[in-house]
Amino acid sequence: MKKYNLLKKASLLLLFVIISSCRQDNEKLGDSILVDQLPYTPNATDVWLKTNFEIPFNIAALYRWEPQYVDYNRYLFPPKVTSVKPAMEIVKTMWVDTYSKIGGNDFLKKLAPREIILIGGVNKNKEGTITLGVAEGGVRFTLFQTDDLIDKITDKNASSDSKKVQIRQFIHTVQHEYVHILNQNKPYDEKALQAIVREGGLGQYKSDWYSDSDDVAREKGFITAYAQSNIGEDFAEMASFMLQYSKSEYDVIINNIKEAKAKNLIRAKEKLVVDYYKDKFDINFYDLVAESDKNSQIVFNLYK
Repeated sequence: MKKYNLLKKASLLLLFVIISSCRQDNEKLGDSILVDQLPYTPNATDVWLKTNFEIPFNIAALYRWEPQYVDYNRYLFPPKVTSVKPAMEIVKTMWVDTYSKIGGNDFLKKLAPREIILIGGVNKNKEGTITLGVAEGGVRFTLFQTDDLIDKITDKNASSDSKKVQIRQFIHTVQHEYVHILNQNKPYDEKALQAIVREGGLGQYKSDWYSDSDDVAREKGFITAYAQSNIGEDFAEMASFMLQYSKSEYDVIINNIKEAKAKNLIRAKEKLVVDYYKDKFDINFYDLVAESDKNSQIVFNLYK
């Protein structure tokens, strides 16, 4: 699961009650976006998803109303159809193409979520954070805020840098959830990671991880604040964070950490990630980082 710090949660049922109460009887209702997944007539987006995900990789990208995948205690809704293809083009370029190039054409056929669920709404938590994504059982992950992503990166008034931040956050979530999928298939060395954190002596896992900024967390030997939440998220954050940047950009971030011991802790975790990919999947992780950066530049240039 990938979380990010933000606001409050709301009830889908309550929202419908409020909307219903405010509507005048003479107002014309628009078409509902809560459309059943089946049966339906495939549109151009469905054809594109089938051609680029389902046929080559056996991955179903689902964006219509899927009630069995939705928490009714949250204000969640399907994405706009116009958001789906742009979001999944980013996923294809930055994630699918990266792993296919470095891991081989069959890598994602063997080790991939069989379903990617796209949600338009924000998944808010009571402590003031938001859940950006969820990986389930090694076979599915869910991505939230699809509409928000596309609205922000297609905004003509937004700067290139702000768009890049949005894209990086989105692909960080994709990469993070995929690391969980990999871990669920082939476990990493939990004891080694526990030893790094314990012997480092700068900070431990904690439930109120959101009380720290990423910069504060790095001075404790964690790559992000969320990495402090538990050991599984620590590993997933380490790998997915590195895949957001070029090796040189990542090194600048680490070298800016003031606490020398914290740098060493993060470098030790980095080695654990690199060894995991090599030992479990015969992948050179730095080659994966380089390919990810190359593909990221394609997307960044598209949304300048």
